[in-house]
Amino acid sequence: MAELPKIVDLRQSPTALRVQRGVMRFLRNAHDFCCYAEVPLSNGRRADVLALGPRGEIWIVEIKSSLVDFQVDRKWPDYKDFCDRFFFAKPPELDPDIFPDDEGLMVGDGHDAAILRMGRESALAPARRKAMLLKLARLGADRIHVLMDPQDL
Repeated sequence: MAELPKIVDLRQSPTALRVQRGVMRFLRNAHDFCCYAEVPLSNGRRADVLALGPRGEIWIVEIKSSLVDFQVDRKWPDYKDFCDRFFFAKPPELDPDIFPDDEGLMVGDGHDAAILRMGRESALAPARRKAMLLKLARLGADRIHVLMDPQDL
């Protein structure tokens, strides 16, 4: 049998992957969100976690695994046009005071996560929401297809 392709792209640090796992588990278990990892956006950016809620709400979570990771990466405002709420997520050992006070903040480890500060709601325009929902439906179906038929790449 052929080896199944990996869903993660392996660019993330072990710390970022642990935070990602905890955030995705938390959003699914506590908020009934379905989560996607590493979602390409139409502006060329890639969301670390994109979560789709039961009422169609879209949250984006940008994972920062260290102070340096946060300091060198200033692309995060580019994600806010693609979600209803934006959050940073950090590991427990990273100081929460480095993050902007007016953005959502989560803390996560390899098992779970918690919201430290709720992200502000900024509803997507209907046309953008429709485009995002279509993109997520196709992305999810494509990822399942690759898992089911890895030779059809």
